[in-house]
Order: sequence, then structure tokens, then C-alpha cells
Amino acid sequence: MDKILIKALTDSLPKGSVSSSPEETLCYGGDATRIYAQPGAVVRPACEDELVEAFRVASAHKTPVVPRGAGTGLSGGCVPVKGGLVISTERMNAVIDIDTVNSLAVVEPGVVTASAHEAVEAVGLFYPPDPASFKACTIGGNVAENAGGLRGLKYGVTRDYVMGLKVMLPTGEVIRTGGKTLKNVTGYDLTRLFVGSEGTLGVILEATLKLIPAPEAKAAFLAGYKTLDDAAQAVVAIIRSGVTPSTLEIMDDVTLRAVEAYQKTGGALAHGALLLVEVDGAEADVKRQAAKLSDALATTGASEVESATDPARQAALWSARRAALTALARVSPSVILEDATVPRSEIPAMVRAIRGISEKYGLTIGTFGHAGDGNLHPTIITDTRVPENREKVHAAVSEIFAAALKLGGTLSGEHGIGVAKAPFMESEVGKGGLKAMRAIKDALDPEGIMNPGKIFV
Repeated sequence: MDKILIKALTDSLPKGSVSSSPEETLCYGGDATRIYAQPGAVVRPACEDELVEAFRVASAHKTPVVPRGAGTGLSGGCVPVKGGLVISTERMNAVIDIDTVNSLAVVEPGVVTASAHEAVEAVGLFYPPDPASFKACTIGGNVAENAGGLRGLKYGVTRDYVMGLKVMLPTGEVIRTGGKTLKNVTGYDLTRLFVGSEGTLGVILEATLKLIPAPEAKAAFLAGYKTLDDAAQAVVAIIRSGVTPSTLEIMDDVTLRAVEAYQKTGGALAHGALLLVEVDGAEADVKRQAAKLSDALATTGASEVESATDPARQAALWSARRAALTALARVSPSVILEDATVPRSEIPAMVRAIRGISEKYGLTIGTFGHAGDGNLHPTIITDTRVPENREKVHAAVSEIFAAALKLGGTLSGEHGIGVAKAPFMESEVGKGGLKAMRAIKDALDPEGIMNPGKIFV
């Protein structure tokens, strides 16, 4: 990176907030995709003024700027593929306010999602979005990627809880969108524009989040099936039963074997496929839903159904599900996790399509995910150091996306487009859709310095 730019940054920012040596910037060049590019420098501002100053310097030098949360993303969204300056928000991690009257929280972008959960739950409120990486990922990253999570079926995703934002635009101007009111139809909905924009339109400085009352009670069920097809059909039956689970997760035998090896559950996960289902709410309502869900599961051909009302057992079940990616990553040197998403009615067809693609290319694919909202995570475990395997993976991923789109689905339900899925964008949104998105990008980022190389090829 230009030494003049480095000097300008170090001269204008507090000591220790700028790193430029390869050794210091090494861990800021990748995310969970293992896509990697070395940044020219990294700035870790401790406050808004420092962040704005860093951006002012970078903008004056027309240097690419890449916002970064915790680096847990799965699309290459925070990878500095064009080099430049990474601005990490890790030190901007204050919970500014929890307003119990208006049921909202105001937080800085570097607040870890699990910390936000703990802070609001301490006052009897609830922030539902729960990405699998919630113990590490940050609110700013969640907003940038419109993160989902296990509770998406009942509660929705990040965008459903963002009431307002404070954003620094690529021009250096700071704006506020939305606010603390439940109703707001003043002009364009800029809040929703920035949610899911993957850091290409601005840097999140502050988020105002909607909170809801914490559920009084929960009940969880584990249902084992002989095959993944059986479990997929059961998902449709559960939805048709009229129960709205807070979570409805699926894991195939490949995933279950990996989790068993990783967590040593003593055979508790020994099935061809598994559904984990939870209902929550008022205590009387949970009892009613649990009874209805139990009846529905009894008709799905499950080989085993376990009801878990004990909090410790519930925690153990969800720990197994959250460990899925980590467990699969231990099986082979390379793991490629996708999140093709289809209408819930098409889950059985998508499961069959994934199995056919696995057989066609001779690849091991573990399938798990948020089946209740149609969001599957087919995960290829292989060794991409072998050229032949890389070619197979590329072809298989292309076919997985094509299958999802053919079934009325989408390229990404929660991970974003980033670098990994940019080549496939036109296949979903068309040339007109891409043109409209580019026009928005060009209008807000005329110099093209804000997280370049993402979403658009």
C-alpha cells in the first residue's frame, strides 16, 4: 500500500489503531469461506470519529475500503479482493441503550450478537435473530449480510428487527435512516436498502434494534428418520399441521456422523436423518403446540421421537445442531458450505436434487439447515488441493444453484452473495435487476471504493 497513505492514517489516528505490516494484517484477509486476499492496511477505530477520519483519508487517496465485523461470513463479503484498507469495527462494541418502554436497543456495530442477546435478556426482552456463529459474529456484520439463523421460521431474519441505522456513506457523509417509531413511511425505505447491502453502500455505525418480550416457555423435539427423504417429507407435514415452530432444523446422516464424532453423544444422533423442532411462547400455548406437534410427528414415520422440556437437554440438542459446520470441517481438508433456499414445499425435491448431484460427481455432501423456512446448507467435504476435486466442486455448486432456482428458490437465504456467488447473480435477478442494483451502487459510491468486487462480477 502507498506509504503516503499509511503515514496519513497513522498521523491522523490514535497510536495502535493502524496496522500495515503483512504479519499484523494477516488475519484480516479472509472469512469462513477460506477465500483470502491480503489487505494493504487495517484500521481498528474505537469510535465513530476515528472511523470517519480513516475513511476520509482513504477516500482522498481513492483507496478501496472494506468494512469488517468478526470475519465469520460465508460468502467472502469482507475479503479485500481489490486490496486497500480494511476497517474493522471490533473495538466499536458498546450497547448504547436498552429502552424497555419502547422495546428497542441501540448498539454499535462491533457488539457480538451473543452479547446483545445477553444484555436484552437481562431485562426480560428478546432479540430473536441467532446466526449459527452468534457467539462470534457482530451486529454490524449481521446487518450488512441480513443474517438469518435457527429461529428464522417463526421470527424472521435481521431485517425484521432493524428499526434504524446510522451509516457512513462512501462520500464520507453520515446519515440516519429509520428511527425509534414503529411506523415510519417518510420517503424511501433506506434502512432496508442498507440491510443486506454487504458493505457495498456504506459502513454501519449504529443500529437501532426492535426487541420483543422473551418467551415464557419452550419445548423441543428430536425426531429420527431412516432417510433424509422421510425427514424432508416430515417438514412439509409439520408445516401443514398448523404449528409454527420457533425452529425446525434438519440434519442428514453425513452430518450426524460428523457431529457424533465431534461431540461424542453416545449414539444419541444415530439416525439416517434427524429433525430438531422447538416451539416457544406463553406456557399454556407451548403445551398446546407441543401436543399438536407430537401428534403430527407420530404420523410422519419417525423411528424415534424424543420430547425435551428440560433446559439442559434442550441446550444439548441445539449444541449438536450448531456444531454441524465445525464437525463437518474436521472430516476433510476442504469444506464448501452453500445455502441454497427453496419454498418450503420444495424441500423434498431439493433434497433429492442434492443427493443426485452428490452421486453424479462422486462428492460427499452433508446436508443440514433451517428446513422450516426452506434454507438448506448442502456442504461439500473434499480436498480442493486436488485439481480434479476443484473442478467437481465448481460443477456441483453450479448445479445446486440451478436446482434451487428451478424450484422457485434463491441463490442465498442468509449468507449473502459476496465474491462466491457473484458469477451467478444474473441467473436469478436477470440483466435488468443487475442494472438497477448497479445504478444504486454507482449513485451512492461514485468512486467505486466501497467494498469493490462484491455482488457484481
